[in-house]
Amino acid sequence: MAAPQPRCRQPKQLDAGDLQPEISSFRLHLAAEGKAARTVRTYVEAVQWFAAAHLRGKAGRTGWEQAGKHDVQQWMVWLLEQYSAAYASNQFRALQQFFKWLAAEEEIGDPMAGLRPPHVPDQPVPVFAAGDPARLERACAGRSFQQRRDAAMIAVFTATGIRLSELAGIRYDPGDPRRSDVDLWHREITVHGKGRTTRTVKISYDAARALDRYLRARARHAQACRPQLWLGVNNRGPLTASGIYQVITRRGRQCGIGAFPHRFRHHFSHTWLDRGGAEGDLMELNGWTSPQMLRRYGASARSARARRSYDRIMADAP
Repeated sequence: MAAPQPRCRQPKQLDAGDLQPEISSFRLHLAAEGKAARTVRTYVEAVQWFAAAHLRGKAGRTGWEQAGKHDVQQWMVWLLEQYSAAYASNQFRALQQFFKWLAAEEEIGDPMAGLRPPHVPDQPVPVFAAGDPARLERACAGRSFQQRRDAAMIAVFTATGIRLSELAGIRYDPGDPRRSDVDLWHREITVHGKGRTTRTVKISYDAARALDRYLRARARHAQACRPQLWLGVNNRGPLTASGIYQVITRRGRQCGIGAFPHRFRHHFSHTWLDRGGAEGDLMELNGWTSPQMLRRYGASARSARARRSYDRIMADAP
């Protein structure tokens, strides 16, 4: 699923002033725990925004110990008026982690103790319609570097459902298997997931062929020596996660499909469960540690699976 987008974008105030030292220490704490750089940035920005936009300038406020439960509640009310519930909930959880750390670090009260995050209505992400992945792949048909690269990206996303950051982080070194995450012969890719964990995922024969075609084109690229698998067109350097996101959405618009990287993850999970795949195996392939993720990702097409199961189970019913 794409990151929740605010309903109306407004410039964020991030100058926390005298409240910044604790935020900087919180950033160090998150980094020391091995949190992903994106997670650290998201949490720190959320706290800076709350401090700058809501706490600074209030009469009598000189430190974090004066922030109260009412401040957090007022901030959530404002966020819910301006942004989506999912976005407000993410901000809540970031503040919750900060105040939990601050309470333990400074031995002060936690103003968020007992507060609940904003309710986020269930909105399952629609999976691709039958034939959509094939249409996306056909949109990349051709022998140019860009066509073969984009076709390989879509094929790997379809075959694995890996995260955008995981696809962007794949390394490739044809001369040293220890420095390469791609094993075409065994149809396996090592991906680097959240919390600096690694796992190995399998790809289909079609994905292996698409990736093989891209690697032949990549070998002639001016920056083929770079360790990142995905390179830019016109001999540009490696693609960032943002660049890959733009590739996928552009290909989707080209054939009239709402395509973005996380939709492949929902589609892969739905397809696996729909075909009778074991839930434990799906957790391993997707890099999940909590069964809660099965419910979240399986919800995208649970109703359709149930209706198909009806005919199979009730066909011979009296």
